[in-house]
Amino acid sequence: MSSPAPPTKVYRMAVCLFPLVTMTDFQAPVELLGAFSTPNRKVFGHLYSSLPDCAIDPEYLSHTLEPVAPAAGPAVNPTMTYEDAMKVDFDIIFVPGGINPPETSHPSCSEFIKQKGPKAQYLLTVCTGSWLVARTGLLTGKRATTNKALYKHVVEDTKEFNVEWVPKARWVMNDDKHIWTSSGVTAGIDLAYAFLKHLVGEKFADELKGIAELSTKENSDDDEFAARFGLV
Repeated sequence: MSSPAPPTKVYRMAVCLFPLVTMTDFQAPVELLGAFSTPNRKVFGHLYSSLPDCAIDPEYLSHTLEPVAPAAGPAVNPTMTYEDAMKVDFDIIFVPGGINPPETSHPSCSEFIKQKGPKAQYLLTVCTGSWLVARTGLLTGKRATTNKALYKHVVEDTKEFNVEWVPKARWVMNDDKHIWTSSGVTAGIDLAYAFLKHLVGEKFADELKGIAELSTKENSDDDEFAARFGLV
């Protein structure tokens, strides 16, 4: 069986890690976004009726190369430090959330997001990842959402940054399609699927959805948790 042709475009994606990061925030979305990475195209390309002419290759960043202990689950081995990542141009910056407030993350993480976020083609956040990004100033004047259990606290903590927080949203895409933010934890899967449709088209996204046996919410405002936490 012949290998698929190499992709014309390779998107480099930086996944920002830090102690007590929430595993599902990034691992589940990367399962979709990384499914057709350059290495995976060679191994799993035969599973698809057609592959997009691009790949998403992730790098996992941390302030050191020591394993990162998440809030739950096994430790994750970073592939690059934030210091080294500053020398690289990334197409996609992916920021998951965690159980600690942003000020407890390593300063190099926030500095990387602040410096590289505007230069990337896309900036994606899941859960309280938007809280971390908001504190860098990159969400000022932008629409965004976040974890609904912590929503009121995040809004209060970031009021000086003038973010247009959206209380009832599974995910939010800004008009320029540069910044995408999702609600809590599993909402990141819905964001990843919506982003995948934007990037490579609905046909391949739907095929990948079927292989993953994934049930998704198709509408960005299909958010039952806004009411549960008294936001609407």
